[in-house]
Amino acid sequence: MPQDHSQRRPGRRAFIAGATAAGLAPAGLRAQGAWPERTITIVVSFAPGGSSDISARLIAPSLTELLGRPVVVENRGGAGGNIGIGYVARAQPDGYMLLATSSAFVVNPSLYKRAPYDPFRDFQPIATLGASPNVIAVRPDSPFRTLPELVAFAKANPDRLNYASPGSGTTPHLAGEVLKARAGIAMQHVSFVGAGPAVQAAIAGTVDLVVAHQGSVEAQLRSGQLRPLAHTGEGRQPDWPDLPSLGELGIQDAVSETFLALFAPDGVPEPVMERLNAAVSETLRRPEIQQRFRQAGMPVVGGGAAELRARVAREVPLWRQVVQQAGITAD
Repeated sequence: MPQDHSQRRPGRRAFIAGATAAGLAPAGLRAQGAWPERTITIVVSFAPGGSSDISARLIAPSLTELLGRPVVVENRGGAGGNIGIGYVARAQPDGYMLLATSSAFVVNPSLYKRAPYDPFRDFQPIATLGASPNVIAVRPDSPFRTLPELVAFAKANPDRLNYASPGSGTTPHLAGEVLKARAGIAMQHVSFVGAGPAVQAAIAGTVDLVVAHQGSVEAQLRSGQLRPLAHTGEGRQPDWPDLPSLGELGIQDAVSETFLALFAPDGVPEPVMERLNAAVSETLRRPEIQQRFRQAGMPVVGGGAAELRARVAREVPLWRQVVQQAGITAD
């Protein structure tokens, strides 16, 4: 169940509203003017080249056009995304600094004892940019042709198999732990620094399988360097209509995705949020943007602030339970 936030201290939005009523709001918030009046920065909480970075750079030119001011991307990676997320959490809530991040946003508060942000109090959601299921894949010469074959072997040979993920606490790692729990098997987890090294380890045969989000393994699947066994989404995926989901294979309650999303610091004035939401929604409706997201293996989700708020409320307690049951820590 989602945690009770009723006892938390108010966020900046409530503070600013009260301060404004008392005539004490900061000058920068009292005089918004014709926002935007200067460059807007999207802070990516990971290093260049990853899915969050790609998604931010895909939408920035369209937002520049729609908002009439430059929208630039700045990478602040480190600590599993915490450095960039914490940086934006402390930013002035004036609409000039936004956060592009991944599912780390909903995982890190449970994974780290001292995460530098609260996902409910410190941010306002704008939109989910893209999302893809996690894929379980093996080398083409693997003896496992199907996931049931792999599960049967793992049950008969506990801890004989190992699986690679892009890092401890990432959603592919947690999806692997969910698979183990739901299927009743034991496998060793091998953590890598990013999806690229994890995928290469599977191709080289130094691990038995890899769990990675679809976007990070798409090219290797299409080239035949890896063979997919199943995915963790719901139903069949448009780009992989023959690939079964875990649910179809009888492994229930194991749905997971890796998502990319855009947030603003809590306290950004409503008129500014309305313009941001409208510009992002228009951007994500553009066919060329949708095509490029799909080519990157992260189909556009969109849906706006309400849907992203509901996703955060759903996934924070979901991943907390997985992290606690698996005994995973990152501090």
